Amino acid sequence: MSQSDLQDLAAQLESGNSRDRMLALAALREFPAVDAVPLIKKVLYDDNIPIRSMAIFALGVKPTEECYPILVTLLEADEDYGIRADAAGALGYLGDVRAFESLVRAFYEDTSWLVRFSAAVALGNLGEPRAQPVLLDALKSSEVVVQQAAISALGEIGAIEAIEAILEFVQSEDWLIRQRLAEALGNLNDPQSLSALKYLQKDSHPQVAEAATHALLRLQSES
Repeated sequence: MSQSDLQDLAAQLESGNSRDRMLALAALREFPAVDAVPLIKKVLYDDNIPIRSMAIFALGVKPTEECYPILVTLLEADEDYGIRADAAGALGYLGDVRAFESLVRAFYEDTSWLVRFSAAVALGNLGEPRAQPVLLDALKSSEVVVQQAAISALGEIGAIEAIEAILEFVQSEDWLIRQRLAEALGNLNDPQSLSALKYLQKDSHPQVAEAATHALLRLQSES
């Protein structure tokens, strides 16, 4: 990709046609972050919400020094809860541990379950052990998807101390919770995990049983 290609995309991002702008944004994946981010910023406040969402995601996977403060501002101040959720998710992809406090605040203070869900997922992506108390609180959410996110995230941060708390979901009626539990246990090498995974291998839902088998093989290979 050349500078002239970049100039063409910059012009395309000014198009009145939202499809043109979306295609230009997608094409920026091929460029280094330092070239892509200034152009991504042009559509961060686009009238078209899917384009805004796409731009926010792009900042999470094309990191420059500018991305972190932009995403935190969107998470903390944007009026659209979908955009705040996108910003939380992008901060998880960015992997900058400075986002920890902002994500915790979003989890506890945002009124949207979608934002709280995205914050829990992002805390897992950060791999930050300090997230354990927050994620244990997330297990008590009335939203099943938030519970799913918390279980996965506790596995991602290697929260061995949380095994007993997540094992309370081993007989959940929601098969996705049981699948997330099996996947999480595959990251938590402990005798309790092995026992629970052998139980989940016999689950009535094939995806849960398959996840448990993969997790069990992973733990056994580490022994």
